[in-house]
Amino acid sequence: MTTTTATATITPRTFAFLRDLALHNDRLWFGANKDRYLLEVRDPLLRFVAAFAPRLAKISPHMVADPRPVGGSLFRIYRDTRFSKDKTPYKTHAGMSFRHAGGRDVHGPVFYLHLEPGTVFSAAGIWRPPPETLAQVREAIVAHPERWRRVTRACPLSEHEDDRLKRVPRGYAPDHPLAADLKRLSFTTATRFTQRDACAPGFLDRFERACRKATPLMEFLTNAVGLKW
Repeated sequence: MTTTTATATITPRTFAFLRDLALHNDRLWFGANKDRYLLEVRDPLLRFVAAFAPRLAKISPHMVADPRPVGGSLFRIYRDTRFSKDKTPYKTHAGMSFRHAGGRDVHGPVFYLHLEPGTVFSAAGIWRPPPETLAQVREAIVAHPERWRRVTRACPLSEHEDDRLKRVPRGYAPDHPLAADLKRLSFTTATRFTQRDACAPGFLDRFERACRKATPLMEFLTNAVGLKW
């Protein structure tokens, strides 16, 4: 194991901080524990992102693992409360999103890792895209039905509550053979882990394998929205 891989290990301290934050989700407590957040959450996860970067480049040279503390793959801990009834200022989970290099201009698919006490999973695909992107994916499904069937056999799609239209969208036959997928509002696949899995030394390898397993879906969606895989 290389030094980079060793230092990229997620530890129980990451989950302990997030659990404590859920109990004390206010600015006063966070301010007093800011150094602990940096030491136990932010910095280890940035090292994880940095260690994943060369592995991700082998999966696709166009996907990006960005270890910058601001504007990179690691989501900010601060919640945007402007339009939310929940005014708690901090997220009680950590998330990492690995985007396409061309994704600033196009809503492309992502690899994602979610860390929360009791809930750890990786995901890949497109979540609730804007209408124009959704239309591109549907057109690709209709244009390449056999390829899409192979993709969904290899990468079973996740089912989310209220994430499907009640009727087939306008322009498609109600009895289309792929009607169930044409009604989807998101196209994602996921792999679940335990908290113990995430804290094990080999978790970077397991996350990489989960991303590789999702490659057929990622490649299909990337091509569908006009990006290179």
